[in-house]
Formats: sequence, C-alpha cells, structure tokens
Amino acid sequence: MFLSLPTLTVLVPLVSLAGLFYSASVEENFPQGCTSTTSLCFYSLLLPITIPVYVFFHLWTWMGIKLFRHN
Repeated sequence: MFLSLPTLTVLVPLVSLAGLFYSASVEENFPQGCTSTTSLCFYSLLLPITIPVYVFFHLWTWMGIKLFRHN
C-alpha cells in the first residue's frame, strides 16, 4: 500500500495531533514528558519533521542534484 504525497500531507499532521492530544490526556507530566523517547508525545512531535525532510532529500537524489562536485 503506497500513499500519495497529498494524502500524506494531510494524514501526517492529523496523526501527529492525535498523538499529542492522547499524550496530553493520558500522561501526568505532559509537557516535560515529551523529551523522553519512551513517550508517544516525543514521536508525535518528531513525525511532522521527519517526513518532509525525508521527502526533500529523496526528491533531491531523484532529481540527480549533486552538491559540491566539480567534474
């Protein structure tokens, strides 16, 4: 199953917000608990950053852009 980029653009922030709201309602130390890697909140904050960076560098290599090469 492969999701298209427009679908991921909508889905990733919604999943991230759901994780944050869940963490806020379940965890007793919500804002401070987001720094622990065992927390769902940590990954909910990490997800919206990771996906666009991955897509950017994937497209970068797909387009064949070479940085700092002098041939």
